[in-house]
Amino acid sequence: MALAFDEYGRPFIILKEQEQKTRLSGLEAQKANISAGRAVSRILRTSLGPKGMDKMLQSPDGDVTITNDGATILEQMDVDNQIAKLMVELSRSQDYEIGDGTTGVVVMAGALLEQAERLLERGIHPIRIAEGYEMASRIAVEHLECIAQKFDFGPTNIEPLVQTCMTTLSSKIVSRCKRALAEISVKAVLSVADLERKDVNLDLIKVEGKVGGKLEDTELIYGITVDKDMSHPQMPKQIEDAKIAILTCPFEPPKPKTKHKVDIDTVEKFQTLRQQEQKYFDDMVQKCKEVGATLVICQWGFDDEANHLLMHQNLPAVRWVGGVELELIAIATGGRIVPRFQELTPEKLGRAGLVRERSFGTTKDKMLYIEHCANSRAVTIFIRGGNKMMIEETKRSIHDALCVARNLIRNNFIVYGGGAAEISCSIAVEAAADKYPGVEQYAIRAFADALDAVPMALAENSGLQPIETLSAVKSQQIKENNPHFGIDCNDVGTNDMCEQNVFETLIGKQQQILLATQVVKMILKIDDVISPSDY
Repeated sequence: MALAFDEYGRPFIILKEQEQKTRLSGLEAQKANISAGRAVSRILRTSLGPKGMDKMLQSPDGDVTITNDGATILEQMDVDNQIAKLMVELSRSQDYEIGDGTTGVVVMAGALLEQAERLLERGIHPIRIAEGYEMASRIAVEHLECIAQKFDFGPTNIEPLVQTCMTTLSSKIVSRCKRALAEISVKAVLSVADLERKDVNLDLIKVEGKVGGKLEDTELIYGITVDKDMSHPQMPKQIEDAKIAILTCPFEPPKPKTKHKVDIDTVEKFQTLRQQEQKYFDDMVQKCKEVGATLVICQWGFDDEANHLLMHQNLPAVRWVGGVELELIAIATGGRIVPRFQELTPEKLGRAGLVRERSFGTTKDKMLYIEHCANSRAVTIFIRGGNKMMIEETKRSIHDALCVARNLIRNNFIVYGGGAAEISCSIAVEAAADKYPGVEQYAIRAFADALDAVPMALAENSGLQPIETLSAVKSQQIKENNPHFGIDCNDVGTNDMCEQNVFETLIGKQQQILLATQVVKMILKIDDVISPSDY
């Protein structure tokens, strides 16, 4: 490649051997696109299921991430191919909408592309394949509704929710603590959920982590944690029945917004200026005391003089608290964020049963716990772990569990995991193919074969014989007409996922099939790849 200039001085690029380069189009383009999509799918295939392997990803800055979460792996991969980017978007869509199943959706899309390539080689037009896939996806989604079971739960009966979250966490690094983390996630979701409206605001759940301790020390706090400490070391470390003033105005004299200059030429003038500043600080502290505040939380900092006055007036304070944390504190304590001292009134104070400062380990790390709040609809999951990578992976795992619990509150229907739902859908789609007289029936049968890719990957990753295991489970489902049989990944001794308590949400599984089908249809309809150098 060389840079040249025309007679007007405009640069243009000369590509070597450009006449030998051909633009991909038609069947060649479709096969190249399918190959790119399958390459991404192969990367994630080994991460599927409870025995799936983890990936180590290194960023350009040298940061290392170890995870088996499909969305995280694809998010951090440097993908250049446009078709591969579609697979990344597919995983991201599943993560945004459902929060779980990000690996399975890409594996399914890769299997659909593999089957489509075989059909293309047999001379079937891509549009007919896409139409057949669309028909098959509708059959599969309807069949999922037929085999789904309603899950009854309530504030006093959380076991069904816990079991479903445990299924999600069983494929993560944190699986050894899946019971405790599932209970924490379910209790957190129920604390912020509106069961009448079937609505959950996950923004009210703050997930915080601190290096040190062990994973079993992870706890649910019915309140807010702030990674700050009291502004003065001699302030009280524990306040009961706290009345909290939440301020976004600084503890300092007002500053003119224009440039200014003060000339001080005598001691008296300096004393007057100092007394004026002292009066500002006194008035601010006195205003907080008058409304009955026993704790001040401020978004901005304040200097040593204001800090000394606050300590002298026995008014504990916390400074440099972030805006998001301030909003959560206001929600939890029922207080109002006050932008000016003049607007501070007793009604705007937040209330908490206990505010305490807690130290961690020998590093003298300190955090503030605001507990027993007036409104307990803001909670914190506080994660402990041996290193930063472990904490970050635990955060991702808990996010998946929170999303699953939220989905079950929105729609409390479940299907059985371990590939049981996919095998059952595969049998139903295969049986329905004979009803379609056109070429589409080949695509419908191919869709049924692609659905088998998920249980086959589960068996393969668990060290089982994939074809033999899948055939045995499939024949057992047909013989007993029972959609609960799946792959025994954990070697429990039974293929009945109902006995193993392996559940997945209905809407999550339906979304997987629909999203994978949509993306594969889009890839099949691309028959020409045009880059900027082509025109």
